Amino acid sequence: MSLIHTARTAQHLAVRALAAYGLAHPLSLTLLAAASTAAAQAWDRGHPVHAIHPTTRTERTPGG
Repeated sequence: MSLIHTARTAQHLAVRALAAYGLAHPLSLTLLAAASTAAAQAWDRGHPVHAIHPTTRTERTPGG
């Protein structure tokens, strides 16, 4: 599994746990830590931030 895929998956799982259980729940905190670690590893290997957080069609770029 690529680092980008791992980081995106961890982020999505963390968001789902936050929505279901809230920030103070141990599962939410664990998944947030996993997501930040995966993102940091991808960054350290040279992947740009937009590779982890791609712009979608509904998002607007500054000035656009």
